[in-house]
Amino acid sequence: MTDPENIKHLANLPINYIGFIFYDKSKRYVKDLNIAELNIPSHIKKVGVFVNSPLTEIDKLAKKHQLDALQIHGTESAAYCKGVKERTGLPVIKAFGVDGAFNFKFLDPYHQTVDYFLFDTKTPQYGGSGERFDWSLLQGYHLDTPYFLSGGIDPNSIKTILDIDDDRLKVIDINSRFEVKPGLKNITEIQHALKTIGNE
Repeated sequence: MTDPENIKHLANLPINYIGFIFYDKSKRYVKDLNIAELNIPSHIKKVGVFVNSPLTEIDKLAKKHQLDALQIHGTESAAYCKGVKERTGLPVIKAFGVDGAFNFKFLDPYHQTVDYFLFDTKTPQYGGSGERFDWSLLQGYHLDTPYFLSGGIDPNSIKTILDIDDDRLKVIDINSRFEVKPGLKNITEIQHALKTIGNE
């Protein structure tokens, strides 16, 4: 999210999270946006998305923008995630790119460290591809840590996600397939998706 007016419209919808990307190689990089001044309702969690950032930078930006949670989206270790959580006191969401070769055993060291996992499509660019991974691979997920589902989710796949019988799936993370352009969400399509979710 990069446009204040678009964020204002989105914040009027029954959503739980809004993500802000603090990765300067992303087309959705927030740059000079002052998130703390957007007056986002308190029930909507402001999530900062970081990729291999120094702990000091995350801590500084979390305080400046009054973030509510942190999504760690690079190659960070479990020890690093623990350090982020201890330093900031905020919930940590650790993202992993999933493909056919992904081994869910890799998550074991993170199990007692992070609050959520986020499963995205594996790409060289740390997400944002608009591509969907094979969700049947989630059958290999063996831990009880709750997770977000991301990666190529579009209006047509919402019902498919709702059919996934897994209490650990807590959040549907929509992004590029619900955008007019990078960083600018299509409010009408999101409204339709929320209606579909509410009717199921």
